[in-house]
Amino acid sequence: MVDQTYDESRRRRMRRNKGIKSEKTIPQNQDVIRPTTSRLNFITTLDKPLIAIVSLLVVIGSMMVFSTTFDWSNATRGSATAIFVEDHLRNVVMAMIGLIIFSIVDYRFWKQFAIWLLLITIGALIAVLLFGDDTFGARRSLISGRFQPGELAEFTIIVYMAAWLGSKNTKVDSFIFGFIPFAMVVGIITYLITQQPDLSSAAVIVMTASIMYFLAGANFLHLGAILGLGGSIGLVLVQGLGYAQTRIADYTAGLIDPTQANYHTQQAIIAFLKGGWTGVGLGQSTQKFGALPAPHTDSIFAIIGEELGVVGASFVVLLFVAFSIRGFQIARNARDPFGALLCIGFTSWVIIQALLNIAVMTALVPSTGVPL
Repeated sequence: MVDQTYDESRRRRMRRNKGIKSEKTIPQNQDVIRPTTSRLNFITTLDKPLIAIVSLLVVIGSMMVFSTTFDWSNATRGSATAIFVEDHLRNVVMAMIGLIIFSIVDYRFWKQFAIWLLLITIGALIAVLLFGDDTFGARRSLISGRFQPGELAEFTIIVYMAAWLGSKNTKVDSFIFGFIPFAMVVGIITYLITQQPDLSSAAVIVMTASIMYFLAGANFLHLGAILGLGGSIGLVLVQGLGYAQTRIADYTAGLIDPTQANYHTQQAIIAFLKGGWTGVGLGQSTQKFGALPAPHTDSIFAIIGEELGVVGASFVVLLFVAFSIRGFQIARNARDPFGALLCIGFTSWVIIQALLNIAVMTALVPSTGVPL
């Protein structure tokens, strides 16, 4: 009996000591430490649905780029695959490298460079006006066309707005501390771009920044003022640019009579009519042989409509819709405001450019020159 009592007492002491050790090991009122994302395998951190959507877009885009460039490549470089391999695949590989780098590096690392990136971009936009390559009356590129500051500005405005609007000290709904700084930054960037002139890039920047500003908690009156002010400035700029007036005049004429639309729009409509529901077949387009300008960039959606038909073109549109939905879902689950706004900005940037290109090719808006 004594031995049994001792054993029971010994077991109670052991359980009590084990409980004390457990309390010391795991502090009360604290969550159990779990492995963070940085400790997980790189592959497991990638968003599988988004990767699948982007991969499909890249595959379809690559097929259409080859389809629209093989004849041109053979005539200018002596090989049907030269442009596709040397230019397109090179860009795809560079994009993949960029994807891997940005996936490995914590996105919060780039926040500290937002202001410097903005200053560099403004400097590049000023430099292109002073020393840029003059092509068709516009100065939009440096280094023999290899660098366009306008494209950098679209990227920069997203990073800077995400850093600024996501800051805890930013009073987004304030007129003095929210509306005025927003209008100044976006205004300076867009003004420099319109002087090239490049109205399409300026419009993309204004729309992308406005979406980020709105979702960050902007005042509705301030947002309305931005849209009104932007529209008014746009009308003034259009009045001073002959090519913009011509595009709008052709667009309005085309709404009444499609045969009065500009040449580009008419040829795009012809491509869709030839394609019908199922298309003429991959590589079988005839509109790409001189009828449609820039068939591998600006007019590529019309070629998709001709070769793959309404079914193929609709599938591409659905992929962009899926990209948009997934992008905003990821933004919703982001760990901080900077990450959420960064995701919103890049998603909006891609979708706005795709929508503008598709809208131009289907004669819903005037020609913009935005590639798909």
